[in-house]
Amino acid sequence: MLAKQGFRTLLIDIDFGAANLHTILGIPHPEKSISDFVNKRVGTLEETVVPTTIPKLYFISSAMNNLDITDLAHEQKMRLLRHIAKLPYEYILLDLGAGSSFNTIDFFMISNSGILVTTPEPTSIENIYRLIRSVYIRKIRQVLKAYNYRALAEEAERRNGRATVNNPEVLLNIMKELDPGKGENLEKALGDFNFKVVLNQLRTQDNPNIGMMICKIIERHLYLKMHFLGSISFDDRVHNSICKKMPFLDLYPYTQTALDLRDCCKNMQLIVKETKTIFLNYR
Repeated sequence: MLAKQGFRTLLIDIDFGAANLHTILGIPHPEKSISDFVNKRVGTLEETVVPTTIPKLYFISSAMNNLDITDLAHEQKMRLLRHIAKLPYEYILLDLGAGSSFNTIDFFMISNSGILVTTPEPTSIENIYRLIRSVYIRKIRQVLKAYNYRALAEEAERRNGRATVNNPEVLLNIMKELDPGKGENLEKALGDFNFKVVLNQLRTQDNPNIGMMICKIIERHLYLKMHFLGSISFDDRVHNSICKKMPFLDLYPYTQTALDLRDCCKNMQLIVKETKTIFLNYR
């Protein structure tokens, strides 16, 4: 949708362990992948970009990566992150794998606009909550550095048995008591996160307000602002588009699901008004 609106759009498959976007895009054997850049077989990340059949939509694959790509060294990861930020596209979307691995969190955290894609199922919703807590803990560690973080965690646990890594909101409150200055800095750093939620595969029997309810629950427990971009209706024909290796919107542009996707895209663009890097974290 972004490409068809005339924006130069780049899609990067960062799901290193299960890369498959090349298949969905109808690109059976991408000539280059992120491994070529990581292992310095090419000089720039731009050299791994391949065109798609959709004008203005470009792609970087992870399909041909070496098996050890899932364990990127810190230096390799930082180099990759720096080069992604320099790519000359109006929108950059990274498809991240599910879970809360270091890779997933690190790539998610450099985004101005992280999008969480979930389904109306308890297991999926729990995973989103865990990911957000993991992102919070990583940011707390970054702001306070290792020594201060350990001291805070010990003091928090002494004061409150609930103040564990699973309760970042409790850690934040105790930090504000111990050191108001650092507490305010930490609160601002956490407040800068801009989480967005898309509810996928909404069926007719599901509560249509469940997406907003998820956002309110997370806001109440983690003291952050969540933006609900919309719900996408379940459609069996998504299966057909994947099997045909063609975009759903090209095959079924007038379905309810296509309309829902357009609404989500429009809502996202209203919030993201500048060139941004966007990360999709599927649950």
